[in-house]
Amino acid sequence: QNGAMRVERIVVRVGALSGVEPELLQRAFLVARAGSCAGQADLEIEAGAIEVRCRQCGEVGPAAVNRLVCGVCGAWQVDVVTGEELLLVRLELTDFAADAGLEKIRST
Repeated sequence: QNGAMRVERIVVRVGALSGVEPELLQRAFLVARAGSCAGQADLEIEAGAIEVRCRQCGEVGPAAVNRLVCGVCGAWQVDVVTGEELLLVRLELTDFAADAGLEKIRST
């Protein structure tokens, strides 16, 4: 659809509560990319922060994996706002300019 010839780089964000182990994802990617247009692509993994919203005081703030409590009032009744995600942040594709035959990288 975009005229891409190959994938150069894939950037994903992995939340600490997502259940995804970044090292295992990196190894699995090496196998999954084989024989595809992403055969030589790099996988960049960004660590996602954990944020919680307190049900008691309504504040939103950071939390730790093993300590999901409100940083303001200390309540343990919180909802996770971020930290459970596995998101595609950026996909960098290479195509060839039809007229000039020049390679260019496009980020989508």
